[in-house]
Amino acid sequence: MTVTVSAVGSLHDIAAADWDALAGDSPWLSHALLSALEDSGAVGGHSGWRPAHLALWRDGQLLAAAPRYLKTHSRGEYVFDWAWARAYAQHGLRYYPKQLCAVPFSPIPGPRLLAGDAASRTTLAQALAAEQDGVSGCHVLFAQQADRAALLDAGFALRLGVQFHWFNQGWPDFAAFLAALRQDKRKKIRQERNKVARAGVTVRTLVGREIGEADWAFFERCYRHTYHTHGGEPYLPLSFFLQLGERLPQCCVLFIAERHGAPIAASLCLRDAERLYGRYWGALEEVDCLHFELCYYVGIEYALAERLAVFECGAQGEHKLARGFTPVETCSLHRLQSPMFQQAISRWLAEEAQAVRGWIDEQSAAGPFKSRSQNPPGLVV
Repeated sequence: MTVTVSAVGSLHDIAAADWDALAGDSPWLSHALLSALEDSGAVGGHSGWRPAHLALWRDGQLLAAAPRYLKTHSRGEYVFDWAWARAYAQHGLRYYPKQLCAVPFSPIPGPRLLAGDAASRTTLAQALAAEQDGVSGCHVLFAQQADRAALLDAGFALRLGVQFHWFNQGWPDFAAFLAALRQDKRKKIRQERNKVARAGVTVRTLVGREIGEADWAFFERCYRHTYHTHGGEPYLPLSFFLQLGERLPQCCVLFIAERHGAPIAASLCLRDAERLYGRYWGALEEVDCLHFELCYYVGIEYALAERLAVFECGAQGEHKLARGFTPVETCSLHRLQSPMFQQAISRWLAEEAQAVRGWIDEQSAAGPFKSRSQNPPGLVV
């Protein structure tokens, strides 16, 4: 039996059933979503994301794989290495291109070494760590625990981060969730929701095939408008969202805010059997506290109604703590081909990790719930 490792320039070169058998139930790692990114032009072409997926084969059968890209910039990653790129430039070295193992434009923790056994996972990790001409190194973002040991053994350095996730503790409805919070937190959430209601805003929930082409077009308009308002360019075109709705309808949840019957804002989530993932939002009109309503509160209501265990609503945002979210530890792993830079960055990451863990412990101890048992300490995803 012959085992080989190869770079695959398009996900269409791997059968969807074979890829999905390794990826599991996560919509973010599905062949449908990752191939839609390619087909819509969000990755590939001149985007600075060139697909170079890593595949492990045995006699023509796919054993393991990793979603990998060659990057010529650091945008759309949510793990920031701009300072590392500047340091390379100051020493007359090229930081780009670099290898990146991640889900583009989405800080979603999950498996990155898609392998059914430890030996295949080890082989993938070693292949990612291997030196490659013209590439400064490899970065594996938002990896899960199962991948961490293999990557550390292959010479990667660990970097810790923080996200804020909402955990369903069996509340029957939103009112019961509010009742579990401390009085000041409960009062603040009620005030924010009342502001949206007094502004005449209601929210309509669409799932799966209920989301029509006009709904997708409206959402993309909101998404694009919000990027432009903040001086940025959106990463994802309308064609991606249309393909997403066609290929993964069972995972799509769209919240549309309306005032006097006219839509003014929208937020998009994906879901699987256990988790709701809040990702993209946008608004055409400014309404006080509408972001909290569309991106947090209606998502919590949906998760409660569907009995989902976790609501992940993206990167950053300490303000989420006061709204019932819990700090969780995330990790990425980094392997630079320059020994000098790898040693320096490894030392810095070790110091950063101590600070991150200390901050998580402090915030967990001062959580928003009345009962300490409802403030879980330092969760790791």
